[in-house]
Amino acid sequence: MVKEELLKSIPAVNDILAEEKSKKIKDNYSRADLLDGIRYVTDKIRTKILADDFSPAKFDQDLLKSENILDSVKKYLKKIYQPEMSPAINATGVVIHTNLGRSLLAESAAEAVNNVAVHYSTLEIDKDSGERGDRYSSVQDIIKKLTGAEAALVVNNNAAAVTLVLAAVAEDQEVVISRGELVEIGGSFRVPEVMEQSGAKLVEVGSTNKVYLKDYLNAVTEETGAFLKVHTSNYRIQGFTETVDAEELVNDAHQREIPVIEDLGSGIIFDLQSYGLPYEPTVKESIDAGIDLVTFSGDKLLGGPQAGIIVGKKKYIKKLERHPLLRALRVDKFTLAALEATLKLYRNFEEAVDKIPTLKMLTEADSKVKERAEKLSSYLEEHDDFSFKIEKDTARIGGGSYPLTEIKTYILTIDSDIISSENLAYKLRQTEMPIFSRIKNQKLIIDLKTVQENEIKLLAEEINKVLREEV
Repeated sequence: MVKEELLKSIPAVNDILAEEKSKKIKDNYSRADLLDGIRYVTDKIRTKILADDFSPAKFDQDLLKSENILDSVKKYLKKIYQPEMSPAINATGVVIHTNLGRSLLAESAAEAVNNVAVHYSTLEIDKDSGERGDRYSSVQDIIKKLTGAEAALVVNNNAAAVTLVLAAVAEDQEVVISRGELVEIGGSFRVPEVMEQSGAKLVEVGSTNKVYLKDYLNAVTEETGAFLKVHTSNYRIQGFTETVDAEELVNDAHQREIPVIEDLGSGIIFDLQSYGLPYEPTVKESIDAGIDLVTFSGDKLLGGPQAGIIVGKKKYIKKLERHPLLRALRVDKFTLAALEATLKLYRNFEEAVDKIPTLKMLTEADSKVKERAEKLSSYLEEHDDFSFKIEKDTARIGGGSYPLTEIKTYILTIDSDIISSENLAYKLRQTEMPIFSRIKNQKLIIDLKTVQENEIKLLAEEINKVLREEV
């Protein structure tokens, strides 16, 4: 009987619509949205009342008031209208975090994207003649200057770059590659599968840990279209190993008129050893070694937008430009604008390190990270049920780059007996600007290596809100 009375007490839709709050919600959304929200909220109330474990004593009858129903409708509509992809705070300590969008853009790159978003642009038009121009001209010259390559091209990611190169240079031909370089490049995409899609025929040589020049040369037939080297940027084989030097491979390949292709993966423009990072081959080193075509990513160590950058000999780049697959893989105005602005910062490497967020995080002194941790701690409210502590730790580079390298960082740990770290991490992900953290030794970790200076106050506010709800 109690359930029936409560169900009858749920206001009619017309009565709810008559409320002043209804008009405001309708003005902000639409009548259809308002009706959908009312039905959603009232159905939830009915389901709660009709549940087998329903307890009238614990039921809050204020939920049946029209104004409170409308408050719930407003929250519901705000949630469904909120974009699924939203800004987030990366407190994981993984600098190039694929799931969180990889590299952050430099301010100049973000501004360049905004400019071409709100205005028409010179994407594919010649300013002098007024006729159709080259889509890639805005970035080709700067890429050639930075890498020493004869020519350059850009597609939408590095897997696409490798696919296009193999399709244009070695379709229906054999491509020789070391077994130790048949890597998975993320998201279950594997080099053999990329090669298959390009139409090239895979020829494996050597063993997992050792390959010699003779292995490549013994595999050469009339069907050989190219040698492919893949830099193992996302893992390392250590110990009893042997690889073939690029210059040595190029020398013998060119004597046989076989092009050499290299996928550098994450790619790097300048050597970062002076900042304490291990050696990674630069794009220019590959070009100087005589590699015919080199591919690498734009949104990893380069610190720009998602893109697959191809550099190398002009005669091969021309083949790529004529290939029909390029149309399907071409980049849009936003990518080109962001990439051009990012590359221009590399004309002064000190400026690039200071202004490209990925490089800045990789090269900054750990004392700077500690300052951010202390600043965050100063904004947090004290609670008896929660303890905070600043500690030294190690962060990761991520993005399939420097796989064995750990970089110094400072973290803020949050420990509590009233809520598990997993539950606290979940609640932080549900905030208006989701916060992604990590867990170590049963404590929630906020890693300041990847938290930006302008995010600290907001991060503290969101943490304070979540903790207040628990005490």
